Amino acid sequence: MTPEARPHPHPHPHPHPNSLVPPPSQPLRVRLPGHPAPVPFPAAVPFPAPTARPVRPPASSGTPASSGAPAPSGTPDPYGTPAPEAASPAPEAPSVTPVPAAPAPGIPDVPALRLAPDRMRVGILVGAGAVTLLWGVQARLSARPDILFAGGAHLAGLLAGYGVLVLLLLMARVPAIEHGVGADRLARWHARGGRYALGLVGAHAALALCGYAVHARTDLVTASADLLAYGAIAAATAGTALFVAVGVTSARAVRRRVRHETWRAVHLGALLAAALGFAHQLVGPDLVGGLLTRWLWSMAHTTVAVLLVWYRIVVPVRAALRHDLRVVEVRDEGPGVVSVLVRGRGVAGLRAEPGQFFRWRFLRPGLRATALPFSLSAPVRDDTLRITVKELGDHTRRIRRLKPGTRVLASGPFGALTAHRRTRRKVLLLAGGVGITPLRALFETLPGGPGDVTLLYRASDATGLVLRAELEDIARERRAALHFLLGPSDGPYDPLAPRALRHLVPDLAAHDVYLCGPPAMARAATAALIRAGVPASRIHSEDFDHA
Repeated sequence: MTPEARPHPHPHPHPHPNSLVPPPSQPLRVRLPGHPAPVPFPAAVPFPAPTARPVRPPASSGTPASSGAPAPSGTPDPYGTPAPEAASPAPEAPSVTPVPAAPAPGIPDVPALRLAPDRMRVGILVGAGAVTLLWGVQARLSARPDILFAGGAHLAGLLAGYGVLVLLLLMARVPAIEHGVGADRLARWHARGGRYALGLVGAHAALALCGYAVHARTDLVTASADLLAYGAIAAATAGTALFVAVGVTSARAVRRRVRHETWRAVHLGALLAAALGFAHQLVGPDLVGGLLTRWLWSMAHTTVAVLLVWYRIVVPVRAALRHDLRVVEVRDEGPGVVSVLVRGRGVAGLRAEPGQFFRWRFLRPGLRATALPFSLSAPVRDDTLRITVKELGDHTRRIRRLKPGTRVLASGPFGALTAHRRTRRKVLLLAGGVGITPLRALFETLPGGPGDVTLLYRASDATGLVLRAELEDIARERRAALHFLLGPSDGPYDPLAPRALRHLVPDLAAHDVYLCGPPAMARAATAALIRAGVPASRIHSEDFDHA
């Protein structure tokens, strides 16, 4: 018998101690104090999460209906949630306009430009089509083998050069792209595109070599020696070697064994490889269409180079000088977890939204060489940014030893896990482990009335609950639902199985879902949510391992 099919072990109609819910007509009470040991999650959930209207449970559940309490005074409800009423099952929540972040004091309320993933994908494909058209206009095909080889080499070379430009643009940290597409999706596109670009570079080299060998009526070894005598081809060969090194060190099995600083140094070699490839194309036969073709190709490379320098060097340095960020406190949050408070001047000007992250460079030995991606674990207040970090390696262990006054360089904000993605009235926040950090900020700030926002927090035991007291306070103040799902990941019951999720959130399919947690948990939760009826387009997540 599967865990979902097992009979309920707690037939009595009482709330489970692992959850925070507002009982009907009573103040919210915390239900998880005083447990000396981890509380195992039951094989089924004995109550539904609170909603804006009473929800009648299934006849077999033996549990009472619960309703949301009125919103606390002073809490705006932009969706006009009606007062609780006796009623029937809640209908599907209507779609809503994405909610922009509130403008900071003194900052003009200008909507942030965001490039949607679909538009970015279409733009990349249109560019590839334009490059292919450029090749077709100037191609002189024939049945001769050497000309066929040469034509294929030219097409592969042009597409490889274009592919390298796209890869550099994806990692240029342009805000419109980062905020619209999302850092994790950009990183995945970059990794996948890198394989395509490297394949095209290899195809270009192989086809060109074969074409020259056929034309010169010689063997491949002699043809290789002859071609390397040309300076542009020697430069392109060196660039290809750099690209191969980047690809090898980026392979998952290799990257686990390579220090981050080493990987980063090798990865920077891609910039030199791109420059060598560009020089090779300018003097080679790939751009034979005349001055206009060379000018367009040069302008494309110049534009990407300017974006790289501007957003990866100029903007971070300017922000460091303007905001003068420094560590003001390192606070213990639990076993192996600390919060770092960073304060500066005019921090509101950074326009950081709940759910976003920065790349942090702490100017102290052992940390200054690496920019670490950490999400904000609280909204920006009083020119103060806060991150919450779990010790998972050498860098995160050193963060605990930061001293007040340490200078900080923060690049960002980045990421698209924000209120802008919201399309429904009701929202489920689903966190695992330290993935609670961006969702904690959203839990506090997402607009909504009673029953509109629910947080499920998965951890192996009670000691793994990060910022638990803050979450309970937010749930109490907002009359929001908060459920702690405790138990080992390899236990007999999966609290994130589709049926368990539907018990916790009966109208789950009417929700937007924000998901953040370890990669394995996020993949399993995404699959369960889809099986439970949530469309994939309404599951919003960012994998910060790729950020």
